[in-house]
Amino acid sequence: MRFHAPIRPELRNWILETTRAGHNVADLLRLMHETGYSPQESRRILAHVLKMPVSAIDARARPQQHGKSVRIRLPDGPHIVADKHPLRVMLSLEAPPLRVFDELLTTDECEALIELAKPRLQRARTVNVDGGQQIDPNRTSNGMFFALGEEPLIRRIEARIAALLGIPVDHGEGLQVLHYLPGQQYEPHQDWFDPHQPGYAAITATGGQRIGSLVMYLNTPAAGGGTAFPEIGLTVTAQRGAAVCFTYEGGDAASLHAGLPVIKGEKWIATKWLRERPYREKAGRD
Repeated sequence: MRFHAPIRPELRNWILETTRAGHNVADLLRLMHETGYSPQESRRILAHVLKMPVSAIDARARPQQHGKSVRIRLPDGPHIVADKHPLRVMLSLEAPPLRVFDELLTTDECEALIELAKPRLQRARTVNVDGGQQIDPNRTSNGMFFALGEEPLIRRIEARIAALLGIPVDHGEGLQVLHYLPGQQYEPHQDWFDPHQPGYAAITATGGQRIGSLVMYLNTPAAGGGTAFPEIGLTVTAQRGAAVCFTYEGGDAASLHAGLPVIKGEKWIATKWLRERPYREKAGRD
């Protein structure tokens, strides 16, 4: 049995007084984390002092969400039409839910996205614990974000994705374009946010949890650069105009994936992350 140190009277009184002053559980957890308590210990202490189960602490710590929650509808093929655009389903898996699409984007659309993105490229970042952006040594590409509906081309692609997956445009994060040179990669990772990690409430305060990812290939690298799913032994080859979409509602470990190193040439991709609720973008992401 794990030993827990007794709760100091000063800490108990602070929790009760802070609660009476109108602060909620999320505030208390944040303040305790800032003073050095681990998330697990903070939850245990609050549960004991406030006389409620840890599950109730977790529920109260979640941010209030507004807007309707949705689920992604992955289509079956082989031939489908999304917003008047014909395409094909080349591969279909159910564990994890995954589809590989051919001809999701036209050659002209791929080239136009690359040209629009080039002047705004910066070192690609990942989401940190407060919902902002950070440099990650596991991600060595350059990238940029488009705002929702920023260009006619972006609006057309967003409408196509919404029709393809049965999810409203406003549930998507801004389209991100990434550029990889030889040797650059993105090591194995999950796109969904771990609810047990510090900062989960901040990351999901708008839009809620991520529920799916769509990776669109804007060119065909000379060698390498595919998307690997090590838990299921699958690698999707990067082919211009094709895309892979996978969902992970509830945090599916099988959705672990990696952007494999480019061996020769370069790789351009566009990524769309989808949220369970309407997403409001933060300013200054690129």
